[in-house]
Parts: sequence; structure tokens; C-alpha cells
Amino acid sequence: MSRSLISIGNPLIAAALYGLAGLDTVIAVDLLSFAMAFVALLFFIKLTEIKDGTSKDKNVIKLAKEGLKFLKETPLILTVILFMAGVNLTASAFDAVLPALVIPQKGNNVYGIVTACSGLAMVAGSFLPMILPKPKDRVRVIYLTMLFALGIENFLLAFARSSVLWCIGQIIGWVFVPLMAANQNVIMRNVIPIELQGRVYACRNTLQFFTIPIGLFLGGLFVDKICEPFMALKSNDPFWTFLFGSGKGSGAAMMMFILGVTGTAICIISGQIMKKYRYTE
Repeated sequence: MSRSLISIGNPLIAAALYGLAGLDTVIAVDLLSFAMAFVALLFFIKLTEIKDGTSKDKNVIKLAKEGLKFLKETPLILTVILFMAGVNLTASAFDAVLPALVIPQKGNNVYGIVTACSGLAMVAGSFLPMILPKPKDRVRVIYLTMLFALGIENFLLAFARSSVLWCIGQIIGWVFVPLMAANQNVIMRNVIPIELQGRVYACRNTLQFFTIPIGLFLGGLFVDKICEPFMALKSNDPFWTFLFGSGKGSGAAMMMFILGVTGTAICIISGQIMKKYRYTE
């Protein structure tokens, strides 16, 4: 919930500060908030030491090997993690492309509103696990929710020219993320033994999230070096301008289409693999 609220307030406050006082003020507030969080963690958060004689002499590498061994022996967990790594690759590339799509066409204020819609969607979506009945197959829920999100949001942002439709696309793309995350957490917490959860979660975080910086890099690279130059060359071609528009931002729209195809393909292919796994309680 806190992450969702931050997603709502952060872009709106940043856009307001940027419009009123400029980029230097935005950076100053960002550094100040970091300093406050750093001081709070350093001086006010006390962690009790957990004494566990069984793992006293084990080094980090040995613990990591134990986590990887468990994942290798539990293909259900490993498959879900690798699927989410592919989703994160596409989603992080989307994060890099979104400002290149919205800001040149509608400006920073609209970008703040469009970004805030993802936070609103996650706040609303966080109630879904409590409202909806327990699913018959949690694995199926994971890949179907991501297929819905990646298969609609990217295409809607690629072909739409309206900020309202962009906001709707953000809501569609993010409203089911809490539901997906809840089902993944239930599977992992129930399948992984308590004594192994720390090391398995460490391996999971490495495998599932290492694609995020790669996606951010590739998203920006493809927009700047491939898609925008291509659309500039095709600025007089009615076929391409009809699909993605013209001028700055048209290359980003084209990249959104590519991400839509990529995300849909990842979900469909992974869905076929994940059909052989089923998790019920």
C-alpha cells in the first residue's frame, strides 16, 4: 500500500515542484528525503540479532548454493521466478519509454498524472486479494494477470494519442499487479521451508530483478538509436504515421508496440510451460 501511495504522490509532487521552482529544487528535495530516510535507518531502527548455531560457520557463497539447489529441485518456484524476470525486463523497458512518449507530446504535468494513475491502480488492486475468492490455481492467475496487463497496456499507449487513454492504459497495466504479487508470495511462502526462506528469497531477488536495469538500458537505447531515427525517416509515409504518429514521441510509440508484442509473447510462451504446474491449497 505504501508503495502505491508513493507512486501516486511522487510524480505529482515532482511535477509541481519542477513547474514552480525548477529542476534544482526537485533534486534538493530528493536528496533531503534520502538523507531523512538514511538517518532514520541508521539511528532509530534497531534490529535484534538472531542467533542460529546451525548457520554460524556457513559463508555467503555456501548459503547461496543452498538456495540455488532448492530452486533447481523445485521447478514450480524457479519457473515462476524466471517468468517474472521476463515480465520485469519488459516492464522496466516500458518505464524507460513512457517519458519519451508522453513528455514531448503532452508535457511534464500530464506525465505526472499518467504516472500517478499506476499508483492509483495499485491501491485499488491491493484490495482484490481480499475481495476475490481463493483461486483454484494460483500459477494460472500469475501468468493470466500479466498477459492481461502487458497485452493491453503497451498496445493502448502505442496507438492512442489521448492522455485519457494513456491513463486508462496505466490503470489496466497496474491494477492486477498486487493480485499477481499476492499469489506469488503465497506459493513461495508455503512451498519454501521456513529455514530456507532467507537464502531462497535472496536467490529469487537476484534472478527475478536483475533484468530491471537491463530493461531500462535497452528501452532507452532502442528509442533513441533505433525507433526515433526510423520514424524520422518515415515521417512522410502515411502507413507509419497513421500507426504511431509523427514528430518526437512517435519512435517511443513504436517501441511501445514492440514491448506489447514482446510482453505478450513472453506471457503466452511461459503460460504454455507453466500449464504443467498447478498450485492449490
